[in-house]
Amino acid sequence: MAKKTKITKAAIFRALGLKAKMKGANCGGEWFADSKDYITSFNPTNGEVLARIEQASSRDYDKVMREARKAFLVWRGLPAPQRGEIVRQVGEALRQKKEMLGALVSLEMGKIYTEGLGEVQEMIDICDFAVGLSRNLSGPTLQSERPKHRMMEQWHPLGVIGVISAFNFPVAVWAWNTALAWVCGDSALWKPSSKTPLCAIACQNIVNEVFAKNDVPGAISNVTIGRGSTIGERLINDKHIPMVSATGSTRMGQRIGGVVGARLGRTILELGGNNAVIISEKADLTGALASAFFGAVGTAGQRCTSTRRLIIQETVYDKFLKKMIANYKKVAIGDPLDSKTLMGPLIDEGAVKDYENAIAAAREQGGKVLCGGKVLKPFGAATFVQPTIIEIDNKAAIVQSETFAPILYVMKYKKIEQAFKLHNDVPQGLSSAIYTDSVNEGEAFLSYLGSDCGIANINIGTSGAEIGGAFGGEKETGGGRESGSDAWKLYMRRQTNTINWGGEVHLAQGVEFHA
Repeated sequence: MAKKTKITKAAIFRALGLKAKMKGANCGGEWFADSKDYITSFNPTNGEVLARIEQASSRDYDKVMREARKAFLVWRGLPAPQRGEIVRQVGEALRQKKEMLGALVSLEMGKIYTEGLGEVQEMIDICDFAVGLSRNLSGPTLQSERPKHRMMEQWHPLGVIGVISAFNFPVAVWAWNTALAWVCGDSALWKPSSKTPLCAIACQNIVNEVFAKNDVPGAISNVTIGRGSTIGERLINDKHIPMVSATGSTRMGQRIGGVVGARLGRTILELGGNNAVIISEKADLTGALASAFFGAVGTAGQRCTSTRRLIIQETVYDKFLKKMIANYKKVAIGDPLDSKTLMGPLIDEGAVKDYENAIAAAREQGGKVLCGGKVLKPFGAATFVQPTIIEIDNKAAIVQSETFAPILYVMKYKKIEQAFKLHNDVPQGLSSAIYTDSVNEGEAFLSYLGSDCGIANINIGTSGAEIGGAFGGEKETGGGRESGSDAWKLYMRRQTNTINWGGEVHLAQGVEFHA
């Protein structure tokens, strides 16, 4: 075995205020819960029990929401730059805890340590972004058609924002939403994945300290760890939550979108991806290989932006695949806290079953397994699998769906127009990429003729978005946008203002109306 880092579970728990038994609700003070219904956090690497958490009940939810609504009324009254200063301090606190919080992500979720650190860095980066944003929540001045009138737009805080996050990014997605919500003047209620509750508890502990130091209501940040049938349903049906941001499967998003939409609430839906990279014969194949390799194998294929499909020009198909398979055979699989490990475990045995079922379905649908395809048990836990490459037709049913596992489907094309058609011929539309040194191919890929995804890259892979751009996709991916650019507008309410400073009444469109 490779030499492990010196970070231990005991050190992580001590640094982040975690215990073997905890409660699952918090609104800025002590943790509480009265459900007597526990979930267990497991280490996916070896099946070890990390902690038991008493889930929040409906009564606990009511308490959290009361406090969140009261906190909002105070928080919205602070000038936005003051809110930004407190978010800056949250970013600094995350910097101080980066090593241990990154290790916790690896311990509880299973991504390798460098990726765990990268996820915490995303949190720090979005806090930095939000600090600058707090001085630029601006609307335009508009030209009125009426004399001596002025029009303008302004933006106001929205309310309590609901955040539902998935296991694969157990801290970053919460930060993307919450840091923006905070500087916009909102409070936030977080329902984390039941597979990664410790990451949520650790984040709340960090934030509680910052808010207490600044003498602002702690219930600006809130956590309810609980069942979807209890906490999740309460949250999405709650008329006091004007906007719900949810990350997960398309099926989950359809449910949330329908419920929130029925009460005329807003949603930001970040759902499934079926991301492809087109490899042109005009590409730098060395760069394409490195990018596609990380995109497909990173986080054990458990990113919404993971590379699921490679569409390779036929003249370079065999050459490229030979190198890709050679890389796959060298992947170091094991403990994610081991510095030599390149791929950790899947989140649980259910994910392994999905992996096995997908490979069996691919074979039944005409696919050929080129490498991988086996379940491994290096630590006794059946959560490790081999990264797998399957040659298959894009129309196969299994290729049309998203399997959250390191399975890469490969196929050929002749002309670039055929590659675009293959690329877009799936229900999802999150992230996409083309590797080419042809300006014409690259520009076509970014045009209306090319990628139909929310993210489209040239000579960069599908996985690993920066926080400065709006993140999200089209079609069954849900249409939501988080993080950078002008995504902040979704966390505020727009108001159009007209001011008559001349005294005389002028009706719009020249209407005359006299008594």
